[in-house]
Amino acid sequence: MLELRNVSKVVGGKTHLDNISLELQHATLNVLLGPTLSGKTSLMRIMAGLDVPTSGSIWFDGKDVTGVPVQKRSVAMVYQQFINYPAFTVYENIASPMRVAGVDKATIDREVRKAAELLKLTPYLDRTPLSLSGGQQQRTALARAIVKNAKLVLLDEPLANLDYKLREELRQELPKIFAEAGTIFVYATTEPHEALLLGGNTATLSEGRITQFGPTIDVFRKPDDLITAQTFADPPLNTIALAKIGKAFQLEGGVAMPVPSNLGEIADGTYTVGFQPHHVGTSRRNADEIALKAIVTATEITGSESFVHLSFADARWTMLTHGIHIYTPDEVIDIFIDPRNLMIFDASGQSVTRRQKLAA
Repeated sequence: MLELRNVSKVVGGKTHLDNISLELQHATLNVLLGPTLSGKTSLMRIMAGLDVPTSGSIWFDGKDVTGVPVQKRSVAMVYQQFINYPAFTVYENIASPMRVAGVDKATIDREVRKAAELLKLTPYLDRTPLSLSGGQQQRTALARAIVKNAKLVLLDEPLANLDYKLREELRQELPKIFAEAGTIFVYATTEPHEALLLGGNTATLSEGRITQFGPTIDVFRKPDDLITAQTFADPPLNTIALAKIGKAFQLEGGVAMPVPSNLGEIADGTYTVGFQPHHVGTSRRNADEIALKAIVTATEITGSESFVHLSFADARWTMLTHGIHIYTPDEVIDIFIDPRNLMIFDASGQSVTRRQKLAA
């Protein structure tokens, strides 16, 4: 188990990591999800032993490894900005950690060719990295991490330079590879959909703090707070102010809706409501949904999906729909929202919805 105990990192008076405690078990996939500069890379560097925390400690399998350099740890790390040995062939780049470890030639050859086949590198084994494309060089760095058979593997946005098809294949294969080896697998990304595709556990980061950690689907569906919900939304989370008065929710714009039964115990007061773009529709899917009139501001068509940008009262929302939908700017359309999909947050940003579900 890798354990971070109250880890902070301050550089030049700026806090990069703020009192982080985290436990990662062997044979688990763990995603670090957050926007740029949220602290993902700083956290991974401390996990690896490339940096030392300003305060707090790092433990691995019951031993304090704070300050132990990366060379003395069983760690493999791959950055988005890949690093290879330019004078070595692709074969030798992949084989290098096994040669350092004294692995026999037959095992090295078997493992190199196995990793090369997985990462579509077999035709390039005799080339040097500088003769390859950026994506091929990144795959070489990934292959080297795979064959190292480290106890901790850290991947910092490693698939960003790869084509779509290969990214999808590796998202499925990499977790299996490292899980079978009993490895602690940590994967950093800025993309919520990538975290959902990978599964496992997710830690959401914001401004150097972990806002929530748990099974990925639970963090997505049941965020502890507004910051976590916003971190785990792409397109951005739709939000609007709401007042609970008796058995009704009153939205900005004068629209009222009945309080769902699972939220009936919420105290009267003012809240922020959030809901995901895919929870907005243009037709009523069940009798509980409420109808709102919104103004179209723009439409983006991606081919299989349409992102419809809307204005409602003082709020700006996005509706994600399947298929091609063309609307005229300033067109008024009916949209439908199921109150059961709403996430309610109090004045401090804490989830009232989650508290109600846990109490139930």
